Amino acid sequence: MNNIAGIREELKRRGLDAVLVTDERNQRYAAGFPFTDGAVLVAAERAYLITDSRYIEAAEAAADDCVTVWLFDGEHPLSARLREALAACGAERLAAEDRTLSRAHWLDWEKKLERTFLPAGDLFQTLRAVKSEEEIASMVAAQRISEAALEEVLHLLRPGMTEREAAAELVYCMLRHGAEGNSFDPIVVTGSKTSLPHGVPGDKVIQAGDFVTMDFGCLKNGYCSDMTRTVAIGSATDEMKNVYDVVLRAQLAGIRAAKAGVLGRDIDRAARKVIEEAGFGPYFGHGFGHCLGLEIHEPPFASPKGDKPLPAGSLSSAEPGIYLPGRFGVRIEDVMILRETGAELITRAPKELIIL
Repeated sequence: MNNIAGIREELKRRGLDAVLVTDERNQRYAAGFPFTDGAVLVAAERAYLITDSRYIEAAEAAADDCVTVWLFDGEHPLSARLREALAACGAERLAAEDRTLSRAHWLDWEKKLERTFLPAGDLFQTLRAVKSEEEIASMVAAQRISEAALEEVLHLLRPGMTEREAAAELVYCMLRHGAEGNSFDPIVVTGSKTSLPHGVPGDKVIQAGDFVTMDFGCLKNGYCSDMTRTVAIGSATDEMKNVYDVVLRAQLAGIRAAKAGVLGRDIDRAARKVIEEAGFGPYFGHGFGHCLGLEIHEPPFASPKGDKPLPAGSLSSAEPGIYLPGRFGVRIEDVMILRETGAELITRAPKELIIL
């Protein structure tokens, strides 16, 4: 899977001849192959993937006819290969990733290539926001792996288990079900630590009557899943049940408001209104959701500052929460595809309160 054709169209629209791609995730988006050293050059007629001996055989096997794979080594340095590619495609107006390249690397590349770069700006951000059906299929596959892991871990959670042990079980189960790795370090917290939206799993022991919040995801074909479930161990107080119900109703309100073309802040507002009317407004401090894909957090965002419409084909999380400091918190998170007609959930795991 590569996105050379879309990049070429965007280059033409922006009046650019070529773009030098050095960011690892943009390289994967462009050429369909993950590697950590080298570069991709996309021009109007040709595209080059230039890598070293560690990746050359796999890159040649993965590349299709629209990508030329070259080896760089001591005899043929990367910069020399790139100058050769630039000459071959006749590119004059060359862009580089000003949003990911440091100033020092930008200047170094200009010196090595004897070129003055133009900023690529939001070229990749714009393109990556809208997922193809193939990209969506990878994200759905990652989500199914995460859900299978959750189902197994729910049978393992018990009083006496530590947060760290539960997190390890999630990671192990996702790998066993086909994950390539974690899309981020899993959050597994219990008891009073559930009031920490980004709490770190530690040696705190799960006890009867606790909430346990699990926020986790995995990678499939380089694409991320993301989900959160909060469950109760043994029992839940009326207050815990009420907070859970408010969060669930807020999430459903945000999902109902979500569709392609709607501003992120308007989706957030629909969910936030439910929480505020229930009296918990000060305890919902983050945004309703974020887009995701090759990275776990990608723009645009469904947050109070989200002044950009979510485009058709983007995937966004839906994750409101209420966090009562020092007591407990609740977050519920699904992922949705933004369609012209509304939001299509790819998350299938049940989200009504589970008491184990």
